[in-house]
Amino acid sequence: MKDTPMENQVFPSVLVVDDNRLQRRILEDYLILAGYPVTVAENGKEAMKLFRSGSFQIVITDWVMPEMSGLELCKEIRGAPSTSAYTYIIIITSQESKNDIIAGLEAGADEYLVKPVHTPELQARLKSARRILELEGIRDRYVEEIKNLSLIDPVSGTFSRKYLEDRLPKEIVRAYRYGRPLSLMIAGICDFNGLITAHGHYAGDQILKEVAERFTEAVRKDVDWVARYSEGEFLIALPETGVQEAMIVAKRLRLRISSKTVSIMGTELKLAAIFGISGFNAHEVKQGMTMDILIEKCDKFLRTASLLEPIKGVQLG
Repeated sequence: MKDTPMENQVFPSVLVVDDNRLQRRILEDYLILAGYPVTVAENGKEAMKLFRSGSFQIVITDWVMPEMSGLELCKEIRGAPSTSAYTYIIIITSQESKNDIIAGLEAGADEYLVKPVHTPELQARLKSARRILELEGIRDRYVEEIKNLSLIDPVSGTFSRKYLEDRLPKEIVRAYRYGRPLSLMIAGICDFNGLITAHGHYAGDQILKEVAERFTEAVRKDVDWVARYSEGEFLIALPETGVQEAMIVAKRLRLRISSKTVSIMGTELKLAAIFGISGFNAHEVKQGMTMDILIEKCDKFLRTASLLEPIKGVQLG
């Protein structure tokens, strides 16, 4: 029974490696008939070049070949820089001893076939390969989802502190590369702990969501970004923006926060925010600016702003 392709089913790509032209042709014909995209190589060295330049989910390789054996090819593939997709390796061997089979598996092969290759056995190995690749794909998607979730603050919906610590150094590098300014601001919700004490943690969460939404809507999409910095504070990154311009942005955001109330369980709460701003122009400042320096300055000016009257709660440096 042939492993015929199902309608709309996408089969994984296969790299066949064998120095025997007849064996290579037999495998190629069967795989094409079954619906697999196939590329062939005559030896391990050629196969490795194809592997590095292409994307193959399954590799079927003979063990004994000139220049580079199937065993060496397995090791090379497993030692190559990792890609997002897993490669399932089937090694074909005339060696039936347990020691040889173990050597193949330890080299990185997932399965083996003994010569002469029987079609039903090959079909079974390919089905196993597809199941494993499907499970690997599910795992990779799950890992990616978890990673993405870790980059989003679960309460406010802005980027997380982890995202901030990864992205901000890259913004500094980019500013230096193009000789452009970069400004940061830390925005603090006034008396946030007092609001939680008076109205509860649910109210605190709703306040964070509301403030985050107002900030996100007011900054430039796909240029500026907002991240949760601490309990009642957000960091707003403003690429291509000098500190004087950032101060104007802060005043606008401050007005946006105070311009309307937040309704919590029938109670209308009026909010206020204070801002600490720092920044640099990479065209004027020598290499050496760091995330820690910028944040420390922001934090210092935020604390200064907290001592001022609410209407003057913007401080920069």
